[in-house]
Amino acid sequence: MKSRELEAIVIGATGLVGSELVKQLLIDDDYSKVRVLHRRPTGVKHDKLEEFIIDFDKPQTWKDLMQGNVLFSTLGTTMSAAGSKDEQYKVDYTYQYEMAKAAADNDVEHYVLVSSAGAHPKSRIFYSRMKGELEEAVKKLEFKSIHILQPSILSGDRSENRVGEKIGLALVKAVSWVPFVKKYRPIRDQEVATAMRTCVLRNNLGTHTYKLDEIFNMN
Repeated sequence: MKSRELEAIVIGATGLVGSELVKQLLIDDDYSKVRVLHRRPTGVKHDKLEEFIIDFDKPQTWKDLMQGNVLFSTLGTTMSAAGSKDEQYKVDYTYQYEMAKAAADNDVEHYVLVSSAGAHPKSRIFYSRMKGELEEAVKKLEFKSIHILQPSILSGDRSENRVGEKIGLALVKAVSWVPFVKKYRPIRDQEVATAMRTCVLRNNLGTHTYKLDEIFNMN
């Protein structure tokens, strides 16, 4: 793919990875346009940025906006922020799947999803099962390439205060030298965002899933 031919769509642009990804895309000469769809403004101003404030529960109002070459999906929430499993599932599964399907229907060619380490549709852990179900569902959509990243605990400067994640991050960092724990060692938001861009520019067609070490190696 030649320089300045790509138009990106980003959902989850105000989250940890999503906000970093938008920053990187805006200074990346391979992208001429960055289209962001979200519930609240990013606060970012740039000539390449197109921002749309949408209601995820009204797909008829945003389906036609899913236009471009690449959909980057970084949307997600926590149980405490969502208020219930059903509400978290709506954000982490339903919204992401509906937007991916709309993009595929509009002939968007490439799809990049930030999932999670341990994602599996038959996991006994709700979060891991939800992520695994989403992975299996989007693999059936008609994109030229699908790239699924499975990072571990994310490290970076969040705008919101996630006490549980901070405690987990500190614990994992303390024992990250243990072989079993090593595969769950923290990864920074910049590294995940860079890997998302890298896997698209490699231009490998088909479906690809990247474990933690593979994500680190794309930086």
